[in-house]
Amino acid sequence: MDLIFTRPIADFVLFVAVVWLSMQIGAFVCRRLRPLRDDERDDLELVIGAGLTLLALIIGFTFSMAVGRYDQRKNYEEEEANAIGTEYVRADLLPSDDGARVRKLLRLYLDQRLLFYTVRDPRRLQQIDAETARLQGEMWSTVTRVAHAQPTPVTALAVAGMNDVLNRQGYTQAAFWNRIPLGAWVLMLSISICCSVVIGYGARRKVGLPFIVLPVLIATAFFLIADIDSPRRGAIRVLPQNLISLSNSIPRQ
Repeated sequence: MDLIFTRPIADFVLFVAVVWLSMQIGAFVCRRLRPLRDDERDDLELVIGAGLTLLALIIGFTFSMAVGRYDQRKNYEEEEANAIGTEYVRADLLPSDDGARVRKLLRLYLDQRLLFYTVRDPRRLQQIDAETARLQGEMWSTVTRVAHAQPTPVTALAVAGMNDVLNRQGYTQAAFWNRIPLGAWVLMLSISICCSVVIGYGARRKVGLPFIVLPVLIATAFFLIADIDSPRRGAIRVLPQNLISLSNSIPRQ
C-alpha cells in the first residue's frame, strides 16, 4: 500500500490507461476473434448494465469508507488540540517549576504535532516521530515524578490530562494508518476491467467518444477515493486548524 494507491495523480493516469486498454481488448476480440451476433446483443447489454450497477455500488461504498476515515482524522485532530490545551491549563496545578517545565514541553510538543500534519517527506516524518516520542517521555516523567512526591487529587488531574494527551496522539496515528483495504481496490479494479472489456466487445463503434469518456469517468472516481484516502500525498488533507489556533493562543515565552 505504500507504493500503490498513495499517489492520486499517478493512480489517475494508471486507471485511465487500464480501463481504456480493457475496452480496446474487448473491441479487438469482437473484430478479430469472435464477432458479436445480433441475437446476443440484448443479453450482453443486460450483463453490461448489471456490471456497471455493481461497480457503482462498490465505488459508492468505498467512497463512503474513505470519507469516514477522513472525518475520523479530523475529529482526532480536534480532540488532540483540546487535550493539549487542557493539559496546558492544568499545568498550573503542579508546583511552579514543574508546571513551567510541562508548559515548555507542551509548546515544543505542539510544534511537532503541527509538523506531523504538514510534512510529507518520510525521513522528516521519522524524525518528527522520534522527537514526539522523546517529548512524550519527558512530559510523562515530569508529571509522574510530581504525582509520586505529592499524591493528591489535584496532581492526579494533571496526570490524567497528560495521559489523555499521549492517548490522543496514538489515536491520531492509528487513524492515519487506517486506509482502505487493498482487497477493496482490487475488487473495484477487477470489476471495472471486466465491465470495460464487455463494453468494448459490445460497442457498435469501436472508436469514438465512449472509449474516452468511460475511462476518464471511472478513473476520476478512483482518483477522488485515492486522494481522500491518502492523508499525506493527496490534495484533500486534514488541515490542523485547531492545533494552529491553539498554537496562536499559547504564549511562546
